[in-house]
Amino acid sequence: MCGIALILSGVRLIGSELFRESRGERCPNSEEVFKPVLSVDDLKASLLRRGPDNLGSRRIFLQPKLIPSFEDDAGHKGNEMCLPFEHCHEDHITSVQESACAQEDNANGVKSVADLYFFGATLQLRGATSISQPLVDTSGNLLVYNGEIFGGIHVDADSNDAETLLHELERCFFRNCHGQRKNCSCLGKGERSIPEVLSTIKGPWSFIYWQERSKTIWFGRDAFGRRSLLVHWPTHDDSRFVLSSVSPPSSVERISDSVAGDTFSYWEELPCGIYSIKLKASKSREHSIHEKLISKIKKHEWADVELEELIKWERAMDPKLEQVTFYNHQHAMKQCVGSAEGRPCNVGDMGDHTNKQTGSITSATNSLIDRDTLTQSGYAYNVLAVLRESVMRRTDLNIIYQTAQHQAGVKVSAPVAVLFSGGLDSMILAALLDQCLDSSYAIDLLNVSFDGNLAPDRVSARVGIRELHRISPLRRWRLVEIDASLSDLDWETRHVTSLIHPAKTYMDLNIGIALWLAAGGDGWVDENINNNCREDQCRYKYKSTARILLVGSGADEQCAGYSRHRTKYRAGGWVALNNEMRLDMQRIWKRNLGRDDRCISDHGKEARFPFLDENVIRTLLEIPLWEIANLDKPVGQGDKKVLREVAKLLGLEGAALLPKRAIQFGSRIARESNRKNFGSNRAANQASAGSVEIHE
Repeated sequence: MCGIALILSGVRLIGSELFRESRGERCPNSEEVFKPVLSVDDLKASLLRRGPDNLGSRRIFLQPKLIPSFEDDAGHKGNEMCLPFEHCHEDHITSVQESACAQEDNANGVKSVADLYFFGATLQLRGATSISQPLVDTSGNLLVYNGEIFGGIHVDADSNDAETLLHELERCFFRNCHGQRKNCSCLGKGERSIPEVLSTIKGPWSFIYWQERSKTIWFGRDAFGRRSLLVHWPTHDDSRFVLSSVSPPSSVERISDSVAGDTFSYWEELPCGIYSIKLKASKSREHSIHEKLISKIKKHEWADVELEELIKWERAMDPKLEQVTFYNHQHAMKQCVGSAEGRPCNVGDMGDHTNKQTGSITSATNSLIDRDTLTQSGYAYNVLAVLRESVMRRTDLNIIYQTAQHQAGVKVSAPVAVLFSGGLDSMILAALLDQCLDSSYAIDLLNVSFDGNLAPDRVSARVGIRELHRISPLRRWRLVEIDASLSDLDWETRHVTSLIHPAKTYMDLNIGIALWLAAGGDGWVDENINNNCREDQCRYKYKSTARILLVGSGADEQCAGYSRHRTKYRAGGWVALNNEMRLDMQRIWKRNLGRDDRCISDHGKEARFPFLDENVIRTLLEIPLWEIANLDKPVGQGDKKVLREVAKLLGLEGAALLPKRAIQFGSRIARESNRKNFGSNRAANQASAGSVEIHE
């Protein structure tokens, strides 16, 4: 995991208005001189918090070559303000790379007209030897990468993801071929395009890549937005194009239009996808004897059919208004019984033996089916199998840990932690981590409370660790209790306000503070929870050093865990529920994941989301929606039905009955925030405090 950034200066960017969310811009007076909003030193400091192992930077200076007078295809000389983009060419640009320095001249002493300033801060979790970003290959290509490769591209056990990806990208063909891949003369045998390579990656990522031969900047984030990447589109206040994993404090001041009264953020969440900016030379009328650079931004299609299907989020069996088909899960269960290792059942192969029943979608029809006898279905076994594989991929400790331990002379007691509320999702992750992690390691369970031992999440966490101790008594479980009071968090609140940006509501801030404190892992451990001993002997201060944090994001969106899902179901049945869940999954990158990634990684920790593994998403989409959830049943039973069955398969009988609680309510930070900012919970509810924007 890394913090990555790019500052592009001196290039006119065509088409950025098509991607910008906020269309308005602050127009300066002719006499006004604006100082750049973003401080480079501030950016470096913010990135270094994400990647504390090392921080590197590299600059590429760009200079256009002198070009003869432009002639069109008919031989006529052009006198336009600038050359049409299609007549510009990357061969008319020279570039010089060197380590970042304060001067603006390149290595040959020639004044550059534009430059690319790359930054990479590294938290290294894979590879036998340490690396430093930005990475540069023998062709002069440059990469800063923030992500993990869990599949699609082979990464050797002693290799690093970023280095492996750099070599894969170096082999990509470098011409755009005008979007036509077939019969392209510049495409060599076996070569792939950059979108084709990136589309194959299984796992979270964001990246910025300079392709030297084509003079093209490539950037983007994975299809679900599991890694943060913010963008600043050029404006009158700051004409630079900027990408960054995080929003530094100097950049979060909003620009107000004194006339319209509108507010605009410096940053936007970059929508998921792969983008390119091709740099070319053009002639400006204003500088008739000097060449300047022009660029055009393009968004590329995903090149993997299966990935596109996941993005569309369409079920193999869509719910219909007329009828639904229920499978005989007793038969499916019999096919699965006896699998001691939790081997997934191939329910699709049972077609000739599966008894089907058909009925209209009404509560009356549902009540005719005895769902209580169908608690351990083949679907639950399938979900359990892919979730276990997902956790295994995200917690496989390779040689980098052994190297670090040998150099430090100590053993990392808990390399992986769980953001832990004691609820259904975090209990499942903790139980699966226990199955995947060597028994010699402890597991840290990070729990935050704003009401001491009275907060609902603290109560369920203490109950949950006892249940985990029951199913795995030999494991060293460590519940880290992190207590806080909002009135004592003035600096922290300001800091998290910057981290969640461009999110800006009190709900975002409450969630962000709770996640930020939990990820810090600085709390108390009370051994009396598991052992009979005196509190003064067993309660001690503790700070978790785990660099990998498992987070339950994506479980509620895919398994109907929110209260609004129940509301939609009651109003419009299965179709309305399915549409709402699809909407949740298609906007999770903007509403949740970017914000959460920035808050957690600020401590030099990497958030990993097992429920958002590509195979897990695909498996859940192959299950009929009425087997995912049964919202005719009470809260704590019908919501996330398939996950409750998974919990029972893991022996978590108590966790299988727990209702859903959002972290801002379970930790009781929302209550404190309401009292602090609105005077009371009642006043906050009347003001719909969760959606109110923060105005300092």
